[in-house]
Amino acid sequence: MRKTLTTLHDMARKGEKIAALTCYDASFAKLLEAAGVDILLVGDSLGMVLQGRESTLPVTLEQMAYHVDCVARGSTQALIVADMPFGSYQDNPQQAFRNASQLLRAGAHMVKLEGGQAMLETTRFLVERGVPVFAHLGLTPQSVHQMGGYRVQAKGEAEAQQLQQDALDLCAAGASLMLLECIPAALARAVTTTIPVPTIGIGAGADCSGQVLVLYDLLGIYPGKTPKFVKNYMQGAASIQQAVAQYVSDVKGQRFPAPEHCF
Repeated sequence: MRKTLTTLHDMARKGEKIAALTCYDASFAKLLEAAGVDILLVGDSLGMVLQGRESTLPVTLEQMAYHVDCVARGSTQALIVADMPFGSYQDNPQQAFRNASQLLRAGAHMVKLEGGQAMLETTRFLVERGVPVFAHLGLTPQSVHQMGGYRVQAKGEAEAQQLQQDALDLCAAGASLMLLECIPAALARAVTTTIPVPTIGIGAGADCSGQVLVLYDLLGIYPGKTPKFVKNYMQGAASIQQAVAQYVSDVKGQRFPAPEHCF
């Protein structure tokens, strides 16, 4: 049975953790679902882990739609989320709707947008036209040059207050899920207990409603620098299936992330 936003909201209300992973093809979609993954995120991280780019910025809408289609062909159970790539939604809400529509036609169930206040109008516009929105705050990789690199965000009091306000405002605009990336665990806990939608953390502590990792990081096969919040689940595993199943079990059993994975 397909997971839906209603399913995920019910899980969060009951205190059941949500397990998410990035996914880029049909074979892994089947494998991840068999291991119990709730959300398949077709991330623009494919630019780095599949294409060998230095950032997510070169990824195109056409490439995202191709990989969404691949994942959708292998998926029958998980909620499929598609990243809106850089330059595909920042101009205006009408541009965002045209491009989000292409990703939904390819098989996505919702789209993910990076940014706070600047995305309020676009979020509202999309939701009013039937496009579910997954908001993304904290470290937003499409703004990596502006942020000066991949660093922990919202460590200061003013930044933390702004992030909390952004989260509330995005929910008021209609966002159904919230990704919190690379922020202090205490801040992620405060956001999670304040906003009315589930939070999915990556480098945001153990108190989010769920967790997500880049699949290639979890498997220990991405040759780049390993972030602090990553655990290599292939160590000691007999198969990829077993590694993913252990990740799901650890997320739902609140064993991952551990203190060493948090900021």
